[in-house]
Amino acid sequence: MAVEVTRSANAADDAALREKPALLAVDIRKSFLHADRGFTLDLACQIAPGITILFGASGAGKTTLLDCIAGLTMPDHGRVRLGDHVWFDNALNINLTVQRRNVGYVFQDLALFPHLTVEGNLAYGLTALPATEREARIGRILESFRITSLRRRKPRQISGGERQRVALARALVTAPCVLLLDEPLSGLDAPTKSAIIDDLRAWNREHRIPILYVTHNREEVFALGERVLAMESGRIVEQGTPHEVMAAPRQETVAQLAGFENIFGAEVVSLHPTRGTMTCRIANGNLELETPLVRAEVGTKLRVAIGAGDILLASVQPAGLSARNIIPGRLLSLEQRDMIVTALVDCGVAVAVKLTLAARDDLRLQPNQPVWLIIKTHACHLMMA
Repeated sequence: MAVEVTRSANAADDAALREKPALLAVDIRKSFLHADRGFTLDLACQIAPGITILFGASGAGKTTLLDCIAGLTMPDHGRVRLGDHVWFDNALNINLTVQRRNVGYVFQDLALFPHLTVEGNLAYGLTALPATEREARIGRILESFRITSLRRRKPRQISGGERQRVALARALVTAPCVLLLDEPLSGLDAPTKSAIIDDLRAWNREHRIPILYVTHNREEVFALGERVLAMESGRIVEQGTPHEVMAAPRQETVAQLAGFENIFGAEVVSLHPTRGTMTCRIANGNLELETPLVRAEVGTKLRVAIGAGDILLASVQPAGLSARNIIPGRLLSLEQRDMIVTALVDCGVAVAVKLTLAARDDLRLQPNQPVWLIIKTHACHLMMA
């Protein structure tokens, strides 16, 4: 069993890590036994300075990974290190305390102290500093996150967006070597979220420490992420830039989270190398789609993913279009959510299409009427079955 140690960390080590951004390397395994099933976190990754998005469905192991990095949960096996600074290594019997890891952590529930003012919350982790330095740090972070006017207020006296800013400021005022953010902006309206994202981006440009940011929000991935790690069932299944992971996912669960509403089983029926395409027949139907050419033979089983916003809908049969996929169907239903309408169309399989309110009204759509889908070849994303 690993023990808490402090001998491998000292003030000089901490100062060196702050002066030179370090790579966070994680290679761990942690198993849990729940009432109905077991779960194992088993992964290896490197988190460079800057913002890395941790993306995946609930239960994928994202928070467990953060807890293992912070020292709140001890892995069964493996190693966690920041540069040459070892935080956990079961083979060497090393397990640094939470305090010695110097990690900033913003939890989903923020965990602000309700009895303390904003200033008191920020000062909580700075008690070891001289008063002048403590005041200077608090002043700088209050200004960075535009909450100077709130310093004398308590959490219940400020808005949700302001509490999120305070939670971020409290995590950063200690000058952490690593920052962990577990869905820090959930529940906020778009303008408030956008403003906080701008402040976090500005702080990151100045400090450049490894930041792991957990979110389910596609817009946050593109607004903040320099790199994305997609998790499923305790493992990293995809990684790359936001565009690489979100626009071209290789796993169906990632495709669903990335916004591909239509995912179908398919079989390759013909190849067209001269025009860089192939034809796929959608399983359990007669619908055929021309898709981009990939390394596959006739008969290969694939999954075809198409975003509902990448499909055009017409109420009369289109003519003279360059799109190769013009598919007749019957409108099953219309569902409005805010300013977007989702049309469900039967083309042998049910296909979801997103429309604006204006487009719905211009087309004068009614359930059961004939319609045509227009799907460009490059809108079809292919994954192995």
